[in-house]
Amino acid sequence: MSIDVTDATFESDVLNASNEQPIVVDLWAPWCGPCRTLGPILESVVGTTEGAVKLVKVNVDENPSTAASFQVQSIPAVFAVTHGKVVDGFIGAISQREVEEFVAKLLTPKSAADELSKAGDEDSLRRALEIEPDHVAAISALATLLVARGDNVEALELLARIPETDQTRHLSALARLGVANADALNALTDGSIDARLTALLERVKNDDAARQEFLDLLDAMEPEDARKNQYRRALASRIF
Repeated sequence: MSIDVTDATFESDVLNASNEQPIVVDLWAPWCGPCRTLGPILESVVGTTEGAVKLVKVNVDENPSTAASFQVQSIPAVFAVTHGKVVDGFIGAISQREVEEFVAKLLTPKSAADELSKAGDEDSLRRALEIEPDHVAAISALATLLVARGDNVEALELLARIPETDQTRHLSALARLGVANADALNALTDGSIDARLTALLERVKNDDAARQEFLDLLDAMEPEDARKNQYRRALASRIF
């Protein structure tokens, strides 16, 4: 399975996400015959990794900025991105065997910590971190459990060990606010996040605590909430 990425979501869905797993970026267009041949092969091969590698698709006609960032001259063009950097790629439709070799190079052998992290229960996650204290997946999963039950101090200490991503910012925001989910966030703001954010805007320029709470409220909101960009622009106008 793949997700469609746009110019607006490229940073979060590719660059930031590549800190947690390799991302295969398929640059294509509806009119491109070889793209239609290659697409299903990529879907199939990446699917066999069981989530270890993520496939994203970029329609170059609709997202020229992303296409330009890869300096694409022809399509299909496929790139592998890890930790925010392109590490491999190819141009044109290639065979399934070649795609399998391309994807295989992105996989690392599963460690004992990987297997424990995959189990997902707290005991297994803590054992994984005894083996690899900076294991990203284990820290994210354990922090999620801790935030859900209100152990926010430990959650923040764990999250500080790994690179910041949209997911870690979301979890850290929930922990600092002391909420575990959308319902708790709604209760914290007396049923109106908008009213709370508007009130905080009056203080953000000279009040560090107000500014941090404002940012945490935005990060705690659902990623697709359109209000987030509106309030970030409002924050920038108040500060600068």
